[in-house]
Amino acid sequence: MTLAPPLQPQPHAVVEPGAAPVKISYRAPIAFTVLGLLGVWMAALVPAGDTQIRVSTGADLWQLPLLVVPAAATTWVLVLLALGLAAFSWVQAVRRRPVGTWVGVVFGVLLVLAFLVSIGAGKTQVVALTGILAGALFLATPLIFGALSGVVCERVGIVNIAIEGQLLAGAFLAAVVASLTTSAYLGLVAAPIAGAGVGVLLVFFSIKYQVNQIIVGVVLNVLVIGLTSFLFSTVLTEHDAWNRRTPLPTVPIPVLSEIPLIGPVLFRQTVLVYLMYVVVIALQVYLFRSRWGLRVRAVGEHPKAADTVGIDVNRTRWRNAILGSAIAGLGGAFFTVASGLAFGKEMTGGRGFIALAAMILGRWSPKGAVAAALLFGFSENLRTVLPTLEVSVPPQLLLMLPYIVTILAVAGFAGRVRAPAAEGIPYVK
Repeated sequence: MTLAPPLQPQPHAVVEPGAAPVKISYRAPIAFTVLGLLGVWMAALVPAGDTQIRVSTGADLWQLPLLVVPAAATTWVLVLLALGLAAFSWVQAVRRRPVGTWVGVVFGVLLVLAFLVSIGAGKTQVVALTGILAGALFLATPLIFGALSGVVCERVGIVNIAIEGQLLAGAFLAAVVASLTTSAYLGLVAAPIAGAGVGVLLVFFSIKYQVNQIIVGVVLNVLVIGLTSFLFSTVLTEHDAWNRRTPLPTVPIPVLSEIPLIGPVLFRQTVLVYLMYVVVIALQVYLFRSRWGLRVRAVGEHPKAADTVGIDVNRTRWRNAILGSAIAGLGGAFFTVASGLAFGKEMTGGRGFIALAAMILGRWSPKGAVAAALLFGFSENLRTVLPTLEVSVPPQLLLMLPYIVTILAVAGFAGRVRAPAAEGIPYVK
């Protein structure tokens, strides 16, 4: 009898007792190295002089002194630390070990700080670090809601390409209700209702008639854009009372909002941002630490197995898709009542698709989606930060910046991501 040779572990895999091999990708180390080398190029161009960084605001509990640092030396130190993390990621890859998420987070923080120090070199303008971070969080709010919507929908197998339309519908209804009732909070309540309405159409055609979910999502985006543009050009333009600026007030949390740096960024925001905190934490806990989350993930991964243990697959998809659409609609309130703006045509500006990229980059998890959305929010905030620091950048490039960062981030860091196995596949019992 001939004995079969023993099975050998696959290359670039981590094999632990009782665990399946984990493939290791060199994509992250390569991306870290390329970005680190760009950081070296940036550090080499930093002119002589100091950078002034303000951390405290006038409303803080105690005032921190203005930081004055040598621009070139500080930039080099931060970039070299980032290169050290890039080298560590290569070591982990060679040892066939996964690169921890913390490596990417710290790497990104180091390069962002190096960039801010470099652009403030030798200028009389002060780099207001607190304002930059607070602005990035605020601008990331609709992206976070949109990415969370994608997570909730796609975890049960419903592809939600209609996030852009749900954001726009939420922005429209929030503006109209807030204008007619003169209450921004009632507008905030109306926004998820609009998003849920778009979600009902999405799951109706996707589940009942088994239409391709991507096509349905694209059609819904076009439908919402056309409908809101028509109503804006007719009803809202003819009746000013239907489309007024009704801003949500900033609600600082006592004591917490007075902590330097952390307070103004996290706890001196509108109610919409605080709702975002609640939604992120709740989804992270419930998706991975509850029976509801287990059933949701089972429906998205293996609906037939879920059906055999008594889970109503299509009912679960209906509920989750409508819930996810309502979350996206709530994010749409950012563009009107949270920003203090009246409704305008196509004012979401493609952020629903950036939210989809944040969901993919975050690997279909709430905390990962938040981290990716913050990156995109920071890149969008640079459109206002760079001109104030007298950095000459073509305005067309500033408008393109969030989308360029989206493409580079997904291409460089997403790697081989695996969506839920039953995503986009109708289930027929």
